Amino acid sequence: MLTKTSISRHLNFQQQQQSLTDQLLIILKQCAFTKTAEQIHTQMLINSIYKPNHLLAKLIDLKDFNYSYRFFNSMHEPNDYAFNVMIRGLSTTWHRFNLTLECYYKMKGLCIKPNNFTYPFVFIACANLEAIEHGKLGHCMALRCGLMSDCHVRHSLIMMYARCGEVGYARQVFDEITERDLVSWNSMISGYLKTGCPGSALELFERMKVEGFEPNEMTLVSVVSACGELGNLSLGRLVEEYVVEKRMRMSSYIGSALIGMYAKCGDLVSARRIFDKMTKKDLVTWNAMVTGYAQSGSSDEAISLFNIMKDEGVNANNITLSGVLSACASIGALDVGRSVDAYASARGLQHDIYVGSALIDMYAKCGTVDDAYKVFENMPFKNEVTWNAMISALAFNGRPREAISLFNRMSEENNAITPDDVTFVGVLAACVHGGMVNEGRKFFDLMISSFSLVPKIEHYSCMVDLLSRAGLVYEAWDFIQQMPEKPDEIALGALLGACQKARNIDVSERVMKLLLEIEPRNSGNYIISSHIYANSKRWDDCAKMRLLMRQKGVNKVPGSSWIEIDAQVHEFHVGDSLHINSEDVYKLLVEEMTLEGYMVNRNPAKGNYHTLGVGYESMIDIYQKAS
Repeated sequence: MLTKTSISRHLNFQQQQQSLTDQLLIILKQCAFTKTAEQIHTQMLINSIYKPNHLLAKLIDLKDFNYSYRFFNSMHEPNDYAFNVMIRGLSTTWHRFNLTLECYYKMKGLCIKPNNFTYPFVFIACANLEAIEHGKLGHCMALRCGLMSDCHVRHSLIMMYARCGEVGYARQVFDEITERDLVSWNSMISGYLKTGCPGSALELFERMKVEGFEPNEMTLVSVVSACGELGNLSLGRLVEEYVVEKRMRMSSYIGSALIGMYAKCGDLVSARRIFDKMTKKDLVTWNAMVTGYAQSGSSDEAISLFNIMKDEGVNANNITLSGVLSACASIGALDVGRSVDAYASARGLQHDIYVGSALIDMYAKCGTVDDAYKVFENMPFKNEVTWNAMISALAFNGRPREAISLFNRMSEENNAITPDDVTFVGVLAACVHGGMVNEGRKFFDLMISSFSLVPKIEHYSCMVDLLSRAGLVYEAWDFIQQMPEKPDEIALGALLGACQKARNIDVSERVMKLLLEIEPRNSGNYIISSHIYANSKRWDDCAKMRLLMRQKGVNKVPGSSWIEIDAQVHEFHVGDSLHINSEDVYKLLVEEMTLEGYMVNRNPAKGNYHTLGVGYESMIDIYQKAS
């Protein structure tokens, strides 16, 4: 029997319990460390206070994966809120996309209905896993539950389809939106860009403007990137003018996009102008400019900017180092490349998949294949790019048998890594450099029969080069005719050179016709053609070729060489004026030639040098003419 005293005590206990609960929830909301949250959790257990959703949300906010996941799995009856915050945390905080889908299916298995707070994060997981089938099932469920009117569900669905390469489905979702907002347009424009459809992205942007929408920063970043992909410099400039006219802040995103666009369009002056004008430069901005220089062939500027970046205390990341190493590779700046290798090692980036692959490429192109192989073997994880870089390194440095052996090792050791079209370019290049005609034919057939790869122009070019070097000009011409696209100048040039050696006028005239269409300004094509006619004593045709060269205003391009002095790369052309270091470099070359057994004689009357060696003649000639 209840008395007034017992009822009063019960009410007092409830009031105290409620007061303690409120206090703990206030402290939980304000806490910034997992340790504090753990103490609050303990107090809740001691005082039988059951507020799991509050505690789970805070643990996810504190980004403690182990504690959060363990606590969530210990919940007896998690509701839709608990599932939604867990799914959101798994997909956006920890990027555990497989667990996101696992949690979503567990939610459905417990007959808890997913809602508009569930599906956006499920679609994010599907996009990152490229799990298109799971995404389509989610799409069906969202339709069945009447959630397609929710803007977040629609936008994440467009993004998911685009990331999975299904731009048609993405556009279908977009077209079914009756009332589009700016985010809808941005999602679809960005989707087109991500799927390699920059032209469609710009078309949709024009339609967006016609329908009266004003672009924001996200729109402009996508449009500028599309301009860069298409080389549409005029529209890119209009976007910059729009930013200035609307007095928009030149943020890192829009600034970096403009730098990248100008660099891809070949306007490095404008790219540097944007870069210099930006008052706050973050790592993304520096990377855009360094990469822009490297990819445009301005290697010296890329290396110089990297040094400035270090002097200003900006720590480079894997993207920066990949760009700088690419610049070093293109001009053979080995000492600079080694210093970048040391920089990467000091910052724990030497085993990064992008940096490691770039190091392999740099060392290979600088001729130090053993260093490239050392980097390769020390990498704890290797993907297709890494294997391809090492196979190509061996192939292009005169070690074709080792390249093929590494290809066989790649196929045997890594069931998860399948050779792709780039792999076979390296393998076929190894056959070219090793003169292995039968092996080349075998690998060309293998990529089709065993790996279901469709040969591209690069593979046909390798086969043409291989057959041309072997003097099989008619078989090489057959490959030219089988190409899915027009042959490039490299394959045709190789075949023309083979025709000159074989004195084959029949095939050479067919090749010349194609070459003069593709490269009307290349002096080498005219000169080789005239030599072929001269060797066959067809003097009139030889003279016509020389005359045609003069009529088109084609001049022979002088040769050039690079040399590195104190980490600075110097370029010399034949006929250059006096260079400050020419005498020192010339003496060094003579010393190296003497050590390698070549004879160097100087004519004291004329000051000229003559050599029985071939490898150094062009360099000596450069320095003679420079001095």
